[in-house]
Amino acid sequence: MTVAAPRPLNFSSGPAILPLEVLERAKEALGQLGTPSELGLEGRLSILEISHRSRAFASIHERAIERVHTVLGVPRTHRVLLLQGGASLQFAMVGMNLLEPQRRACFIDTGVWSTKAYKETAHLGPTEIVASSAETRYDRIPAFPEPERYAGASYLHITTNNTIYGTEFAEIPRSEGGGPLVADMSSNIGSRPMALERLGLGYAGAQKNLGPSGLTLVFIEESLLARKPLPNVPTFLHYRSHADNNSLLNTPNTFGILVLDLVLEWMESQGGVAALGERNARKADKLYRVLDESALYRPHAQRGSRSTMNVAWTLAGDTEEERDRRTKAFLAASEANGLSGLKGHRSVGGCRASIYNAFPESGVDTLCEFLREYERTAG
Repeated sequence: MTVAAPRPLNFSSGPAILPLEVLERAKEALGQLGTPSELGLEGRLSILEISHRSRAFASIHERAIERVHTVLGVPRTHRVLLLQGGASLQFAMVGMNLLEPQRRACFIDTGVWSTKAYKETAHLGPTEIVASSAETRYDRIPAFPEPERYAGASYLHITTNNTIYGTEFAEIPRSEGGGPLVADMSSNIGSRPMALERLGLGYAGAQKNLGPSGLTLVFIEESLLARKPLPNVPTFLHYRSHADNNSLLNTPNTFGILVLDLVLEWMESQGGVAALGERNARKADKLYRVLDESALYRPHAQRGSRSTMNVAWTLAGDTEEERDRRTKAFLAASEANGLSGLKGHRSVGGCRASIYNAFPESGVDTLCEFLREYERTAG
């Protein structure tokens, strides 16, 4: 009899780990959605086969949107949109819909993803970076700018968590410059309680804390839906078009929405964002403690700006060649010990552990033990 190999610990930054319970229920829905008594004949079909206009999918869709409010805490003053194209499409779509004539879009630059958002918007109209940590290789969240620095802006954009550099805003700041605050929350949405009411618009690719790739959550304040998009923007890229059609302007990612609903239900069963936030803080504290006490590992992010979702570090060495050699040896040993996905982003190198909501605390304990043992024997 063949014995299945133990499941590796998945530290991938995204697409990332999902709760095993969610994977099992999604697997069932790939064969048969539910029971005929509940859903009629559609219940005997796969989630991949039923119409997005069907009664069966409508119940999943509405339930997922409701849980975005009740589990994630998105205010009822905001419309929930379930879109496609990832956060990368939102880099442009936000500007297409919220840039106003003669009013710039302002950005706080905290790394690769905020830079991409800035560049996409710069194609559309006046755009300015009003704070940045580029000079220190994005190892911190810069001081929030004074209101006069972004006064009169169409909006102010932040990236709440930075997967590549392992930095995170300690809280969602208040925008006091007149324009709404916009946030890319792809990698830490739902990781702890947050003041989402401070946002005019938030968006997140689902593939880190909410579900599979291919689904994008957007929530936008009702008043912002009244803004007139830029000239010549296709109707499909209007937020209002999707809001008026309840995110069913075109065929949505039906499977992704099902998994989103299952993940939100799982989050609720874990005690919601408050309980998950406490657990995520414990996981991150354990890992940073090992790194800080080590002579071999060097955390990238400064204290006070450290992410609870993505922990980035390098290995010590006198030269870049030595650091690279040590990193390759460390990653090979980690893979051999069932620790998958610890390689850092190609733009910065080193190592990174992504420990999103679904990543178990016991898995962090295993990584900590491995880090200590590796330093003792091979460091």
